[in-house]
Amino acid sequence: MALRSLQKWQGAGNDFLVDVVEQGSAPWWNAHRARAVCDRHMGVGADGLLVASIGSTISMTLYNADGSIAEMSGNGIRCLVAAVRRATGRSDREMRVNTLAGERLVSLDLRDDCGVGSVDMGPVTLGGTLDGALGVAHVGNPHIVIVDNPDWDDINREEMAAKLAFQLGGANVEFVQIIDEAHVSIRVIERGVGWTLACGTGSVATAAVCQQRGFTGADVMVDNPGGSLRVTLNEGGARLEGPVKFVANVEWLAG
Repeated sequence: MALRSLQKWQGAGNDFLVDVVEQGSAPWWNAHRARAVCDRHMGVGADGLLVASIGSTISMTLYNADGSIAEMSGNGIRCLVAAVRRATGRSDREMRVNTLAGERLVSLDLRDDCGVGSVDMGPVTLGGTLDGALGVAHVGNPHIVIVDNPDWDDINREEMAAKLAFQLGGANVEFVQIIDEAHVSIRVIERGVGWTLACGTGSVATAAVCQQRGFTGADVMVDNPGGSLRVTLNEGGARLEGPVKFVANVEWLAG
């Protein structure tokens, strides 16, 4: 048995468990343990597990709820920086974090246990077309954007998402409703997680695809079920802004 001290944070309802560890410490987490702790019935429950390795630099390892590794999370990286600040007492407004998608600069205004942060999300690459999709984008991880239809039920959406994601070897799928040129709403089926209350990279991908198609401009408010995220597109990249909130300290006894 091993006791792990974790923090739980959420950004627009996208919730994460965070373990802050020293660089050079022996790896402890694996797919099985991550899946167990993220289980909402038999574990603590979360969309993902973040391991923050701190030393001369900060690095992020992200496990999805199913134990698979993800390259990047726009909401998760804000939660990770907030957890690092809480664990270490650091007050840096800006931190650079190494991810599998590259280094990302995170700015965080944190007061007590909640705040607002922004992330320079790096390159946004628009892909080819898929039959039935509005577009494809890569934000360090793959996304497929579909114009939602209110007549569909979630079974239809899930079947469509699985079919299209299979063509890319796995992808996050966003169902978008376009409100006006500066405002959209989305629901997301996230790879390795399922339906989520918010997706940061998905919000960026949706904004980029909608701009490419001429539906929106460069500055877009993206309503997610758990809250709104602001996406500002720039030449070759994007900036994501959204909330972050502390939920709980967690002592998890792993078998």
